[in-house]
Amino acid sequence: MTKPRVVIVGAGFAGYHAAKSLSRIANGRAEIMLLNPTDFFLYLPLLPEVAAGILEPSRVSVSLAGTLNGVRVVIGEANHIDLAAKRVDYTGAENDPGQLDYDRLIISVGSVNKLLPIPGVTEHAHGFRGLPEALYLHDHVVSQVELAEATDDEAERDARTTFVVVGAGYTGTEVAAHGQLFTDALAAQHPRLGVRPRWMLLDLAERVLPELDQRMSQTARRVLDARGVDVRMGTTVKEATADGVRLSDGEYVPTRSLIWCVGVRPDPLVADLGLPTEKGRLVVDEFLNVPGFPDVYACGDAAAVPDLTRPGESTAMTAQHAQRQGKLAAHNVAASYGQGKRRPYRHHDLGFVVDLGGTDAAANPVHVPLSGLPAKAVTRGYHLIAMPANRARVSADWLLDAAFTRQAIQLGLVPANAVPLESASPELPARW
Repeated sequence: MTKPRVVIVGAGFAGYHAAKSLSRIANGRAEIMLLNPTDFFLYLPLLPEVAAGILEPSRVSVSLAGTLNGVRVVIGEANHIDLAAKRVDYTGAENDPGQLDYDRLIISVGSVNKLLPIPGVTEHAHGFRGLPEALYLHDHVVSQVELAEATDDEAERDARTTFVVVGAGYTGTEVAAHGQLFTDALAAQHPRLGVRPRWMLLDLAERVLPELDQRMSQTARRVLDARGVDVRMGTTVKEATADGVRLSDGEYVPTRSLIWCVGVRPDPLVADLGLPTEKGRLVVDEFLNVPGFPDVYACGDAAAVPDLTRPGESTAMTAQHAQRQGKLAAHNVAASYGQGKRRPYRHHDLGFVVDLGGTDAAANPVHVPLSGLPAKAVTRGYHLIAMPANRARVSADWLLDAAFTRQAIQLGLVPANAVPLESASPELPARW
């Protein structure tokens, strides 16, 4: 008898854990295929530490083939899903076309940078959603400090040492917090620089980390202020040019660095399905099933999953939800073949963690607010537990960073034109 084939599209938090759980549940009774543009799962929460030179890129990249026993990994990018024919069309690693037929499909394509119609932003800003963007930002920051030291033009020096981050959510707050420490370390290695690099954090919200508990927000703001980060709430960019940005309050800030962290939107593949969506996310029921297609499931950032703990709302686009939804999708796919009983998605968060660099963090495990070293210990412990692999290597990099000066070099592997803000595949550098 032919084994049923389950195709999982996307290996982010949802897709990776769906594949891992389904492989364990199926135990060889199903053919599991995972389609992803890269051969690794990216642990996104630690990406700011890659940009800041704390972690090597390979530490946050978990091998799919090496950790997903019983799963066939297909390297490629899905470009069309034919729901009637039950087929996924994709483009392979060498631009070769391919097709995958399925009996069950899990759509977990994740998200891409959120765009806003602001003049110049698409041309001059860079996002922070994938490994190429983190590598580019690291090199770019080092380059700007080196160029600033080399010039005798005071205005150019100030512009090159000004870094503007838009978006004070998880990502933007961590990037700015780590960034200020990183450039302070760079400045110490470049005594001719003569100025302290300046980081700005902008957001239209009333406070940093607006989606989290107010006590975590207050902790983060206190750390940012003490570090000298110029936090501007109720402010955003109105126009961007190659030489600077104009803010919504009318001020013009000369800069060569605009880092776009305003949020994410579902992968464009979701819209191409032609199915009902909610704020761009595919509508599913509480069992993660796509209405009208009992063989199709969706989870993670791509899916608008009903939040049964808050009737009428959908779950947030977070790694916590994506990971748990991926595991449930695997369970319910197995249940569709008679192995177990399907379950609805219901999740109460156990708290959040935000790493602010150095010895600082904000955390609220089981809703107990923590800051300083206790929060840092909880934050790093959480990441080590949540990572599927590479724990020893990550721990080693943390120890090395605490004991030695960071290497501040630019490898030049990812040029600016390889990481455009408008990209359906931030996982990969663009091909030009």
